[in-house]
Amino acid sequence: MSNIEIFVPGRICLFGEHSDWAGGYRVAAPQIEPGLAIVAVTNQGLYARAKPHPNKLIIRSTLDDGRQMGPIEVGLDPAELLQTARGGGFFSYAAGTMRQLLLRHDVGGIDLDNHRTDLPIQKGLSSSAALCVLLTRALNRLYRLDLTVAEEMELAYLGEISTRSQCGRMDQGCAHGQPIMMRFDGDDLQVTPLHVATALHLVIVDLGATKDTRRILDALNCSFPATEGEIHENVRRYLGVQSAEHTQSARQAIHDGDREALGRLMRQTQAEFDRDVQPACPEELTAPILHRVLSYAPIQTLVLGGKGVGSQGDGSAQLLTPDSESQKSVIQILERELGLSCLELTIPASRGIRKAVIPLAGRGTRLFPASKATMKELFPIMDRDGTVKPVLLLILEEALSAGIESFCLIIQERDRPQLEALFSPPSEEFLEGLPPHLRDYALELPRIREKLTFVTQDEQRGFGHAVLCAEEWAKGDAFLLMLGDHLYRSNSRHSCASQLLRAHQSLGRSVVGLRRCPAEDISLFGCVGGSWLREQVIVSIECFAEKPSLPWARQHLRTPDLGGDYFLSLFGLYALDARIFDFLNNQLQQEKAGDNEIELTTALEELRATTGFSGAMIDGEAFDMGVPAGYHKTMLSFGAQPPD
Repeated sequence: MSNIEIFVPGRICLFGEHSDWAGGYRVAAPQIEPGLAIVAVTNQGLYARAKPHPNKLIIRSTLDDGRQMGPIEVGLDPAELLQTARGGGFFSYAAGTMRQLLLRHDVGGIDLDNHRTDLPIQKGLSSSAALCVLLTRALNRLYRLDLTVAEEMELAYLGEISTRSQCGRMDQGCAHGQPIMMRFDGDDLQVTPLHVATALHLVIVDLGATKDTRRILDALNCSFPATEGEIHENVRRYLGVQSAEHTQSARQAIHDGDREALGRLMRQTQAEFDRDVQPACPEELTAPILHRVLSYAPIQTLVLGGKGVGSQGDGSAQLLTPDSESQKSVIQILERELGLSCLELTIPASRGIRKAVIPLAGRGTRLFPASKATMKELFPIMDRDGTVKPVLLLILEEALSAGIESFCLIIQERDRPQLEALFSPPSEEFLEGLPPHLRDYALELPRIREKLTFVTQDEQRGFGHAVLCAEEWAKGDAFLLMLGDHLYRSNSRHSCASQLLRAHQSLGRSVVGLRRCPAEDISLFGCVGGSWLREQVIVSIECFAEKPSLPWARQHLRTPDLGGDYFLSLFGLYALDARIFDFLNNQLQQEKAGDNEIELTTALEELRATTGFSGAMIDGEAFDMGVPAGYHKTMLSFGAQPPD
């Protein structure tokens, strides 16, 4: 297998520090409040290449300051790995994580080259957790373990605490790669993606001092589960109900785009932390450098609020600024006047998808000989208004109704003249022969052409390969993927594509359209299994499968409360993160010497295991006109008026 490329960011806790381990005490003391935290990922992180090794863990790192660490080589004996894990140092985390994978899964060794690190180490940004997640994810992909993000996080957590670290489960939130809310209820962890209404411009300040995180955690743990005394009661109250209230308020402010409210919450949270928690460990939490920065007069007009990072103390500070110009000014002032190193962190707004990819390069063999006369995507279908349109125009109209602004059409070069002819300006003579409403429609076609980019698929390597052809055009943006031989008709006032994109914007992660599928049809479609996030509306997908057998589906793809012998199958609409291209490229590299197709479903499953994936039930119908029976049904039913 060729090298695989992996990136894992650092994470920063915006609100809810210490609530992960505090909420864990609910196992023994249910009167303690569940922990809540808001975690965002940094622009910086760990970049690595990985390949299998027959019998060793080999790892090397290039740190953010350019220092080279390693390589270290450790055999795959669990006892040897545990000894290395407890020996301390940056690579101890990798040894502990490797041991956890070996004890639970059928894996071999790994050669991991962390060739670039632009994440500051030991500054409250979870560099150790990022390394544990990095190794877990690499082993997951190299040995095709099909681990979910939650399972990767748990293994990374177990690996980190093998080193005698006292971290909670919050640190591994970096595995999600996006802003999330985490809820800690004993051993139960719930993760919810956050909607960010407007970009947040933060400055992370390295306070240039040292802090003893273990000493802080030891002191605060003394207050749990029910130690008597005012200091201990204050600690429990702050890390329980007070922290939860602030975190819920912060979530609402982020959702509403209210930066000022978020800044006020930061100041209030820090003040209450100083009042209620600092007395439990004054040697570390008095933090004079942190408070000097938070109150530094020259930046007060440039920041909306600020607070400590991670376990608090004189490690790092986070400052919220109103815009990117203020962000840069704060960095210049602190670096010039106080000699402190700063990191620019911008959490982008959850922008709606504005691009769509439509593969049109299929051979159309199932509709031969008609497909020899014209590409199947130009076959005629009657719309509800009685207008006869090529299939492609109906698909484009569906996407335009959902706010799509630009399209990438994956084509065969021989089909370009037909497509150009469809969208070319009509002649005056032709226009004069049309009724007025069709004359307006004909004039609209050249304007639609301005939104289209044609990309040629030079070889037929499957659906995934067709999607991969759009990588350069996508330029790292999320996109809507539609099928060139499917039409979509909504049963509600929102088009099918609009329903999917609204779910994507709300969830902030990749989403696929879903529908109920009876057992007898399960082997005809791509399918998923999962659990409900919003009952009968949104599913957290736990497995993708391409045209599974019924016995396998009954064992692996059950979703609760569907009723009868039903499953969830793909609707034919996908809202995808651009990271899908990484997994398609990995397949392409692995199959370079062969003729195997590049499967989209395989890449979807890998994306799910890496970042999580949701499904949205679509209130509508998808018409597959790529087969004769489906085309016949589409002609009969698509243009039919809905019943009164």
